[in-house]
Amino acid sequence: MKTKDVAKYIIDWLTSYIEDAKLDGFVIGVSGGIDSALTSTLCAMSGKPTLCLVMPIHQEKNQVHRAKVHTAWLSKKYNNVSVKVVQLTDLYETFCQLDATPNQFEGTGISLANTRSRLRMTTLYYFASKQRLLVAGTGNKVEDFGVGFYTKYGDGGVDVSPIADLMKSQVKKLASHLGVDRAIVDAAPTDGLWDDNRTDEEQLGASYDELEWAMEQHENGKTPTDFKGREKDVFTIYMKHHKMNKHKMLPIPICVIPQHLM
Repeated sequence: MKTKDVAKYIIDWLTSYIEDAKLDGFVIGVSGGIDSALTSTLCAMSGKPTLCLVMPIHQEKNQVHRAKVHTAWLSKKYNNVSVKVVQLTDLYETFCQLDATPNQFEGTGISLANTRSRLRMTTLYYFASKQRLLVAGTGNKVEDFGVGFYTKYGDGGVDVSPIADLMKSQVKKLASHLGVDRAIVDAAPTDGLWDDNRTDEEQLGASYDELEWAMEQHENGKTPTDFKGREKDVFTIYMKHHKMNKHKMLPIPICVIPQHLM
């Protein structure tokens, strides 16, 4: 990957897109992870107003610390960057009270995790509408189009996706090139939606390097019978998530009424 050229291409694309949209700038949720760090940096480098929102919901302290370190570095480096910390824990707790007996239902954990993501999306769009901004997504290629590792209408609810054509390994290279804090680059990826700080790899069952490999094999027409051992396990894991989350990657199904019934 021609890192410098890719960075310039994305920045130029962002600049052109926001000008064509006749809006003022971008808003990004900054989590303390590498994807949001890279996205916010690229948006800042466009020269357009860039609002970084840190939105803790029972967040691990190290995640919030990394987010604050990054946004402090970014706002010092680029005068078009502003930062706002929006505490969403109380709002989340109020929402949880809607279900008087949440723990008796299977699937409550993932439902509440997704609720965190959707509360953040709502917050991003509140500020986007208020300040004439576009919501910049932070998903990378393997998350968005490989395993569908995001929340529908949560972190998947965005206006533009600047890094969605980059694999996680390429995100790391680009972030390092642009000077993103090393602690963020080296941190174990996590979606930050759980109280126990579980990593993406623990949830998915494979590392991003492994999933990138599996995505490439799938695109080349391979099947589980082509592999053995760990490779077969990883490919099977990838295909399970890919099939299960396909609904996130496709347009919303429309019930088209036959003409003879109209």
